[in-house]
Amino acid sequence: MRVVVFFCACIVVLAGCGEEIRHDQPITLGTLHQAEALFGLSYTDTEGELALADLVDQREGYAALRALDLPNGVHPAMVFRPFPSGWEMPAIGPGPRWTDFGNVARPDDLERLAFASVGELSVLLDRRLVTSEELTRMFLARLRTYGPELECVVTLTEELALDQARRADREIAAGRRRGPLHGVPYGVKDLLAVPGYPTSWGAMPYKDQVIDDTATVVARLEAAGAVLCAKLTLGALAMGDVWFGGTTRNPWNLEEGSSGSSAGPASAVAAGLVPFAIGTETWGSIVSPATRCGVTGLRPTYGRVSRAGAMALSWSMDKIGPMARSVEDCALVFDVIRGSDGLDPTLVDASFSYDPDLDWAGLRIGYLADLFAEERDGKTLDDVALETLRALCWSRGAELVPVSLPERDAMPIALMLSVEAAAAFEELTLSGRDDELVRQGRWAWPNTFRTAQLVPATAYVQASRARTLLIEEMSALFETVDLYVCPSFGGQNLLVTNLTGHPCVVTPNGFTADDSPHSWTFVGGLLDEATIMAVAKVWQDATGWAGMHPPRYESGS
Repeated sequence: MRVVVFFCACIVVLAGCGEEIRHDQPITLGTLHQAEALFGLSYTDTEGELALADLVDQREGYAALRALDLPNGVHPAMVFRPFPSGWEMPAIGPGPRWTDFGNVARPDDLERLAFASVGELSVLLDRRLVTSEELTRMFLARLRTYGPELECVVTLTEELALDQARRADREIAAGRRRGPLHGVPYGVKDLLAVPGYPTSWGAMPYKDQVIDDTATVVARLEAAGAVLCAKLTLGALAMGDVWFGGTTRNPWNLEEGSSGSSAGPASAVAAGLVPFAIGTETWGSIVSPATRCGVTGLRPTYGRVSRAGAMALSWSMDKIGPMARSVEDCALVFDVIRGSDGLDPTLVDASFSYDPDLDWAGLRIGYLADLFAEERDGKTLDDVALETLRALCWSRGAELVPVSLPERDAMPIALMLSVEAAAAFEELTLSGRDDELVRQGRWAWPNTFRTAQLVPATAYVQASRARTLLIEEMSALFETVDLYVCPSFGGQNLLVTNLTGHPCVVTPNGFTADDSPHSWTFVGGLLDEATIMAVAKVWQDATGWAGMHPPRYESGS
């Protein structure tokens, strides 16, 4: 409380006199009482007089902390774990199984592979019907052609991509196949470090920043033989679709943004500029742009994928996951990027026993009945999706049951994100360089960072304790079902599951009346990406929505 009282006192004095606050400005009983009003506190004069000397000492401590060199990638000593009390790690299971894509032919026009799945490209490369260099040049050309109008590319990594593609071709020709991603091009959200290229975080103050580290996700994809073609846009500091170079566009409707903050990955995948891309989510940053652009996205369990070399926004909420054409494409990528690396202290190792032929017999699949009942845009699409799932459950021996989220209001807990983000970018706030960010206003980061400086430390701790209760309540829900489905938006599901670290798969389920893509979401138990992906794949294959692409970007259009 006393930490915040000083901050508040500064704000009150600043507002009252219009003068710049000096770090040596006396802290008086009057400023303390003014600060109390902001937090609903009431101290007597005696209590206040007793606190003044401590407040001066604490102010000196704040100055010492601010003088420390704390790079964005330094984790707090407190490590968040999303597991409820009594949690036991799942037993080690078999590795994933992949679909047999059978005979895949090379088209006369190579650009017709712009919308091929990762699995199909993998077969073509493995059989040497195409070369990685051919594919890489084709996707680089599409990135150059369409990237500017979509405003989805920050930096082309052309030299690196061609080197990686030629190496992949040599290895494949020599029979040294690294796996299904060997030779497949891709892009990454530009908050992942790649040596020799800017890592801009989408924000003007960092647009020329070069980080001489390789993000673990990028290193693992390189080890798997994948080919990095581009660093793709994100809303500045991982909010929205507005970055220092413009607004990333939705390929289905160039008049609107692609949503965010994984704006570039969603836009580029939807337009066939890359077969898959890496996005991140803290509170909807994979789900929202995947919905807007009509692609499939996986938000893994918190602690499944290393964030080493990634911009930190919220150490207890950030997650990294793939965005691609289909559920199985996401599974192929996830299997490569998951697992501990000795750098990210939140990571856990667990099996990924994905099986596209999963036996549904005995599965209990929930649906959030109250959200499906609400009137909203896309309700008809969600209802049809649910009926298709109901029919699949009936034919495959699974049970579809109504469930509800915990009654607890999760919004007060969300202050943890704001506080962690304000800490991650405190230097930006204190230096005044937050004025360089394109977006300003009440809901933009500069204001959020400033106001979060006034959150009491006790409130952050209390929010964390409430989060513990929410984790326990969600654990009780997953004692009744193996997974559940829900509209991608509405209610508090998106916030709740980001706070509790549960994985989800978002997949297109049709088009609204104005021809905009729409989606729904499969949510799974902790570390159980395999089940939600297997079930989502069956539903996706039964509907065909994932095969739809914006006509403007089809070959020859």
